[in-house]
Amino acid sequence: MKTLVAVLAACLSATAAFAAGPVKHDNNAPISIASDSFQADLNAKTGTYSGNVMLVQGDMKLRANQVRVSTVAGKADKVTASGNVVVDSPASGTATGDAGVYSVGPRTVVMTGNVVLKKGKDVMRGGQLTVNLNTGQAVLGGGVRASGSDKGRVQGVFIPNSQ
Repeated sequence: MKTLVAVLAACLSATAAFAAGPVKHDNNAPISIASDSFQADLNAKTGTYSGNVMLVQGDMKLRANQVRVSTVAGKADKVTASGNVVVDSPASGTATGDAGVYSVGPRTVVMTGNVVLKKGKDVMRGGQLTVNLNTGQAVLGGGVRASGSDKGRVQGVFIPNSQ
């Protein structure tokens, strides 16, 4: 479950450009998760929380339609959140997208589909957010426009002196 928290921290760390300082989060705080249902697949070594999934650790919250945890050798390997993914922290802001994948080994998070980062009145939008937890670097890409042929553009609106 600690890997789910890494997803939260990674998505929110991408909003660091909006924050006054570094993102602080207690990875040892208890994790609470609730959903309409849970299904384990012992053969595939996955656990899937479905329907109104809410994961909370400290003041960080993750909401999604579905969260699947894949394991290798009894340890989480990949965490996939899909459908109306929202990661929120009062201190760091909100990241939303259609889906998010945390790969434990390389320690990367990729959030895709209508990615929006908000902190106060500041907003950034793009098609894909990639965060490397090892380096602390984040890249927000434009994605594909509705026409399908041209790359979209990253957009940002920053309000001077906003919180």
